[in-house]
Amino acid sequence: MAALIELENVSKRFERKLDAAEKIFNLMGGHIHAEVVHAVDKVNLAIGDGEVVGLVGESGCGKSTLGRVVAGIHAASDGTVKFKGRDVTKMSAAEAKVWALQVQMIFQDPMSSLNPRLRVRDIIGEAPVFHGLVTSAELDDYVEDLMLRVGLDPSYRTRYPHQFSGGQRQRIGIARALAVKPAFLVCDEAIAALDVSIQAQVINLFMRLRADLGLTYLFISHDLGVVEHVSERVVIMYLGRIVEIAETEELFRKPNHPYTVALLAEVPRIERRGQTFAPIKGEIPSPLNPPSGCHFHPRCPHATDRCRAEQPKLREIAPGRYSACHLNDQS
Repeated sequence: MAALIELENVSKRFERKLDAAEKIFNLMGGHIHAEVVHAVDKVNLAIGDGEVVGLVGESGCGKSTLGRVVAGIHAASDGTVKFKGRDVTKMSAAEAKVWALQVQMIFQDPMSSLNPRLRVRDIIGEAPVFHGLVTSAELDDYVEDLMLRVGLDPSYRTRYPHQFSGGQRQRIGIARALAVKPAFLVCDEAIAALDVSIQAQVINLFMRLRADLGLTYLFISHDLGVVEHVSERVVIMYLGRIVEIAETEELFRKPNHPYTVALLAEVPRIERRGQTFAPIKGEIPSPLNPPSGCHFHPRCPHATDRCRAEQPKLREIAPGRYSACHLNDQS
């Protein structure tokens, strides 16, 4: 399967620089340092054309930031992002425009991601008209077709976002992303804010759109049950680093990394009825000051001195399966 998106040693850092008062304080002998958030740390990942990849991790692990780097909303601090084999930073203006349209993002909160002052017709139709995909004369028919495709009544196209339910607003966001005819969708917790019954409808919509339009998905979620249902491969992320990659069935059958094992132990199952719930001990460390070595070692029951000192590399431990854990060196 040809890779549609490739990430090579991609990192993303956010830095709060010192203001004038802090600089003056340091000149007088103070010790205030600039704060750097290490959101994404040397990530390598390839996503094949037509594939559905689930990206999982606790809140604050950097998965949304990684999704924004993939979608071009954030520029990578280090490393290379490739689209169809081309480094996005070395593209011509025409190539960069194609990339910008081909990779679209669907956000978690549809109310905050939709312009409250625009009618649905303009929310969906603004981008395709601006980029010359349709003419103004064709816009109404184009918007109607998109609204029908995502399960919305086209007669509602003159309404504003606040006049819709949460599930309907998410469908508007999906239609807006589809309006520029993308090949790749980054779905950032796209169903997390919805009721459970509506979640099932939106998941089915995503799968139907994939079959009809040949879409590729990076499906970001903290819900392992949803990821198991929709994804072909699963990527586990912890504090900015990828710790395990595997085909969905294999990962859920036999997780390798201790963090993955702990995450799956928390997934509710009927066969575990009555089992005592045991959360992962401790809290995820701050990305302002991540631990040395393996980032998971302060919470890992198998941590050794090597884990505290040396960062494990993400390496292939079986065909198509990758893990970043020193325990694999002992097997």
